[in-house]
Amino acid sequence: MNIPPIIKGLLLINIAAYIIDELFGNQLSLIFGLYYFAHPNFGIWQLFTYMFMHGGFMHLFFNMFALWMFGRIMEQTWGPKKMIIYYLICGLGAGLTQELGQSIGLIEPYARTIGASGAVYGILLAFGMTYPNERLFVIPIPFPIKAKYFVGFYAALELMECLTMKDGVAHAAHLGGMLFGALLIILWKRKASRNSYYQGQSFWSQTTTYDSYDKGEDSFFDKLTGMFKNKKPKGPKMTVSYGNRQADYKYNEEKKKNDEEIDRILDKVRRGGYSCLTEDEKKTLFDASKR
Repeated sequence: MNIPPIIKGLLLINIAAYIIDELFGNQLSLIFGLYYFAHPNFGIWQLFTYMFMHGGFMHLFFNMFALWMFGRIMEQTWGPKKMIIYYLICGLGAGLTQELGQSIGLIEPYARTIGASGAVYGILLAFGMTYPNERLFVIPIPFPIKAKYFVGFYAALELMECLTMKDGVAHAAHLGGMLFGALLIILWKRKASRNSYYQGQSFWSQTTTYDSYDKGEDSFFDKLTGMFKNKKPKGPKMTVSYGNRQADYKYNEEKKKNDEEIDRILDKVRRGGYSCLTEDEKKTLFDASKR
């Protein structure tokens, strides 16, 4: 299965860091794990490095499985630049939230935090916000549930456990990753609404690319193709006009050329996603949809 570049890179870095940490007797985790800011071992770099350290094979496995499962879809949706920004912001936000939880006494002070869970929870939230009606099969539940309910359940569970449990799990970091992820998505949505000339279209339809997932309805590419299905002639159409045959021929030639350009752009969307289009190609689609 094709894994997009950012997710593939994150998987490899996390796995390599775990193997090296194990070979050196977990000394890397002691250096790069996130300490409470008042701890003598605290370093500002730990707010980024902690998310690449893991405390055991199962800890690594479940985080990487969720990163692969949901992260590859979000990278196909957003593209690599947004994906890496989003991942790091969620991880940073998770670390800051964990620090805050320790400072107010919600978490035992001077606890060391490691793991990609905060960033992964942010990706889970992004999937739920982008594809809320996508149905997921979750073991051991015998029936599919919609992504928005799955994400909502996990958020509520993490909040409850953060307030009541003292199990050594960074529940505050999980919530922080989801919170910072939600804020970043809202910021992107507002920015897209202001800057895009695709007025009247939602943020999601401007950024979602074609793959096998959708929001419970038709896929983005199906919708995009449908915009032009009834606008294009089924074949070359010659208008019978004895008064101006040359003008009719020129009109049909131009229309055929325009239709071929639309087909080329739609095929490009199908292969690489909407985000790979140039501004001129996006404008061509937009103008054609208005005709």
